[in-house]
Amino acid sequence: MKSDVIETINKKIDQLKRQIEEYNYQYYVLDDPTVPDAEYDRLMRELQAIEAEHPELVTADSPTQKVGGKSDSVFQPIEHLTPMLSLDNVFSEEEFAAFNQRLFNRLDDSTELEFTCEPKLDGLAISIVYRDGVLESAATRGDGKTGEDVTQNIRTIKSIPLRLRGDFPPLLDVRGEVFMPKSVFEEINRKALENDEKTFANPRNAAAGSLRQLDPAITAERELSVYFYSIGTLQESEPVEYHYDRLLQLRKWGLPVCPETEKVADSKGCLSYHEKILARRESLPYEIDGVVYKVNDIATQQQLGFVAKAPRWAIAHKFPAQEELTKLVAVDFQVGRTGAITPVARLEPVFVGGVTVSNATLHNMDEIKRLDVRAGDTVIIRRAGDVIPQIVSVIVDKRPSDTVEVDVPEECPVCKSAVEREADQAIYRCTGGLFCDAQKKQAIKHFASRKAMDIEGLGDKLVDVLCDENLLKTVADIYRLPREPLLALERMAEKSVDNLLSAIEKSKQTTLAKFIYSLGIREVGEVTAMNLANRFLTIEAVQAATKEELEAVKDIGEVVAEHLVSFFANEHNRKVVTELLESGVVWPEIEVPDEDQQPLLGQTWVLTGTLVEMKRNDAKQRLLKLGAKVSGSVSKKTTMVVAGESAGSKLTKAQELGVAVINEEEFIAQLATYEG
Repeated sequence: MKSDVIETINKKIDQLKRQIEEYNYQYYVLDDPTVPDAEYDRLMRELQAIEAEHPELVTADSPTQKVGGKSDSVFQPIEHLTPMLSLDNVFSEEEFAAFNQRLFNRLDDSTELEFTCEPKLDGLAISIVYRDGVLESAATRGDGKTGEDVTQNIRTIKSIPLRLRGDFPPLLDVRGEVFMPKSVFEEINRKALENDEKTFANPRNAAAGSLRQLDPAITAERELSVYFYSIGTLQESEPVEYHYDRLLQLRKWGLPVCPETEKVADSKGCLSYHEKILARRESLPYEIDGVVYKVNDIATQQQLGFVAKAPRWAIAHKFPAQEELTKLVAVDFQVGRTGAITPVARLEPVFVGGVTVSNATLHNMDEIKRLDVRAGDTVIIRRAGDVIPQIVSVIVDKRPSDTVEVDVPEECPVCKSAVEREADQAIYRCTGGLFCDAQKKQAIKHFASRKAMDIEGLGDKLVDVLCDENLLKTVADIYRLPREPLLALERMAEKSVDNLLSAIEKSKQTTLAKFIYSLGIREVGEVTAMNLANRFLTIEAVQAATKEELEAVKDIGEVVAEHLVSFFANEHNRKVVTELLESGVVWPEIEVPDEDQQPLLGQTWVLTGTLVEMKRNDAKQRLLKLGAKVSGSVSKKTTMVVAGESAGSKLTKAQELGVAVINEEEFIAQLATYEG
């Protein structure tokens, strides 16, 4: 090979090595990574590919030749009894099939292997030595041979026993993953924000930073958890034959094992497990970034052996990356239903979290200033499950000189009305009100939505068309829609038009609470609307109420009262309400229930998970009718949590706070008792 070609390849290898080592330092030592895992994985795979093609250029200092990041802290070193190896990764079914085929080839047998499947926790690997059943030492992975002594900090984690239970072995070196539950992570960051302190980027960083505190008391405050997944060294009289049985053995000795661990019959079972855990990822109380498959038979594990840094008998099947790098092309501003002007990031399309993302929320101008994000920046984008994609941080080192700072527009981008910032808030609003086309469309969509007037068939796309055709200018126009122009619209056949007009007519029969909610008054949700209806009984009384009278209503403070007064002080709004009533919108007279008809008065209930026997909204309405407040979050003041199927972090928080929890069957039985 020509010398200039070798020099070019060596330069590329050196560049990749320096970049990976820098990321290793940030990840393992500083606990402050600046790029997503997917970017690190890409660089590592690129280096591995070059070295595989040119093995003569591989050097001992290459990141591919060691297991983990090398520590450089004040913690004392501990040499592991058995090296702590890492896992190779696969990112697709095809790559997993290739891994499985390599097993068959090495074993010279095509018989399907049984596997143990576990979630791949996103935490910090740990090795703990128990001698004669007593916790002797604990160390981080370090470089795989030598780790950091974190014994005193590990002793503060409540789920780690200081002494083993039952018939334990004389020597046990057990491996696990220290992690921070999502609920704990959220609470720590919430307190940090309140105190103007730096927040953690993710639970993994929080766990690593907490475990490596010089003061064990700080570690104890962080409420870390651990799950154990393998054994490094073990003195045992009767060897266990299967990995899954070994995990059951760890449980008998008092060591926590991930409850999602399963044994499957073959490679198809592995892929089914991957699909199932991926679907449940967001509801799990801890962060994971994939699943791990391990050949279940320990004798077969020993036969397969190891490569330099990983076992041949195990593989990590990573999930689609939730974080990726991309370029911020521009920042646009959208106008919402209430006139709030929200910045939206326009991105170079990037595949993240299983979908291609080209837009991301920036929340408000304060968030833009906090991130110091500019058009032209390289940014980390995150998408978790169904969560709206958002920008996590900016890679300042990659910032070009011609980036443009983001400023809020002086005029509404839709109607050109003036833009004002609300006092003491980060929100900018268009002052155009219902004159603004963007607000008009959103107001009509809200009015027709299921929880408001519930006009079936009047969906978002049809509202856009009707507004664009000038058939709808206000919500009152819904009840004046002529049949013939509707028939002239594209995809509106006679039956569709008749069904729509029938649904509009049906919606005239409503309740005062739903009518108030449908008007789209800022911060007036379903519960507030119901409280207003029960207090004032008529829409005329609500319109005439003073700020002081409104503040006397349950759950209405100064801000909401001002929104209500302002809304009904607007002549145009009052005219629309009058037109709606003249169109025939009516509701039954409200009978104020006695307190003995509201046995849940003063109580706060939370619904979480999937309810099978009834719709979530039906359950909510029945609780409201009984006097309960239905909240979206769990706190110490919560009276009861109703946990349906796949209940997640809210259930976990309720259990941590000692809040009473019932399932759907128990909930239905209680409703029957309360409703007589």
